[in-house]
Amino acid sequence: MVLGRSAGGVGGHVDTLVAGLRGLGHEVQIVTADSTARTFGWADAHRLWPVHPGRRAPRGLVDWHRVMRLAGTVAVVHAHGHQAAVVAAVAVARARPRPRLVVSLHNDLPPAPPSAPGRARASVARSLIGWAIRRADLVTGASADLVDLARALGARRVEPAFVPSAAVADLLVSDRLGAPDRDALLAGAGIATDRPLVLTVSRIAPQKDLPTLLAAARSSRVPATWVVVGDGDERLRARLEDEARGIRRLDGSGPVVRFVGARTDVTTWLRAAEVFVLTSRWEARALVVQEAMAAGLPVVVTSTGGLPELVDGAGSLVAVGDPSAVAEEVDHLLLEAETRARRGAAARAVAATWATPDDETRRWVDRYAADTSGMT
Repeated sequence: MVLGRSAGGVGGHVDTLVAGLRGLGHEVQIVTADSTARTFGWADAHRLWPVHPGRRAPRGLVDWHRVMRLAGTVAVVHAHGHQAAVVAAVAVARARPRPRLVVSLHNDLPPAPPSAPGRARASVARSLIGWAIRRADLVTGASADLVDLARALGARRVEPAFVPSAAVADLLVSDRLGAPDRDALLAGAGIATDRPLVLTVSRIAPQKDLPTLLAAARSSRVPATWVVVGDGDERLRARLEDEARGIRRLDGSGPVVRFVGARTDVTTWLRAAEVFVLTSRWEARALVVQEAMAAGLPVVVTSTGGLPELVDGAGSLVAVGDPSAVAEEVDHLLLEAETRARRGAAARAVAATWATPDDETRRWVDRYAADTSGMT
């Protein structure tokens, strides 16, 4: 497994997949960044990231050759993400014997910056990624649009490989928190217990478009507490929190927005909430949306990437960057308990049809073993 820096869904997916493969008796090596290894407790990982020959020489050069040597000792190199795809493709090209190369796309390519140098760098990056994609024996996409992207970049063999959340199974059979436990959870975070909870679980990052979430909270008509669980860019968080402090109306009737940071009890927050919201500019099949649906929450998410396919008619889809639409959907759900319950039940019913992590691990074993003898 090759992946770069990750503290969220991609790293969590790799963690689940590695554990599943090892549980089936397969040997798995991991090449990643030190921060990623520490986040997921991979004590035996090869901490060889970043791999930039010439930029951090001599260490970078040593790490690059170590990755290439390691690639020659395995049957499959599975890269997760754009940068990892390029690193893995170079390593596999030099490895003897040559292992199979699998690339999994978990995110869309970032848009090109408006400046000429930025566009030039984006063009070079796209060319490198396309070269890696064309070298792969198999490319998978975490959503249908990523499958299309892989084909557009010249992938020879491509298929969807959806990333399931390991938390779904337990959430499908978990009840909502009772009032005493809910009140204790909120009070422990310094949050009033007399308002409905509108929950977002998200990294603090530009892709998640949290300014749209704050604008939606500001225009909401229903008194509620909007909580963001997650950490990330500290400077962005400071700006968002400063903006959030100005949202509540003087008479106390308006919404409250609170950032509570990273939590280890995310599933408990899901069981305490009335509505789940995600305003991302792009997502594949977001793990947090899977978990919210499995918890029986009505979801309000942006119509982008793999989210329309994921919610499958059981959630509210809004345009990217449209806070008025978000506020309207949230207010409707908060005011209409029957609608809220019906949509939550529909979301849970859809979640119950998804493949489990164990199912996907066995599917990955089949993919790794698939005959690629006719490919060059």
